[in-house]
Amino acid sequence: MTIKTPLSAEKKLMVLFHVEPGCLGPDGISLVTEYCDIAQKKIEKIDSDYIAWCITPRTDKTLPELQFNIDGKLLSREQAEKYLSLFDIDIDELEAKLYENITDLVEEFLGRN
Repeated sequence: MTIKTPLSAEKKLMVLFHVEPGCLGPDGISLVTEYCDIAQKKIEKIDSDYIAWCITPRTDKTLPELQFNIDGKLLSREQAEKYLSLFDIDIDELEAKLYENITDLVEEFLGRN
């Protein structure tokens, strides 16, 4: 079954990506919030009919880099994979696209600072 209608916010898969300040160099701790704000605006357009993105600094090392939830309910990667399959979205391709965008945006951001 493939669903092709934009979903309401509470039915979208929330993909939370925690950005390590260290990926922004030695001054990363002072830059990470600004970077996350810029990255959020660019990444939130990806598959936005089905996915809500949250790009945030990773201030708590116990948090995983990537988390999935729907309406505040935490999902395993396997559950997120099954959910995304309803929209013909491959989770591996989605993650690859995310990491590629994050890397490109880090390079762009650091080139400006």
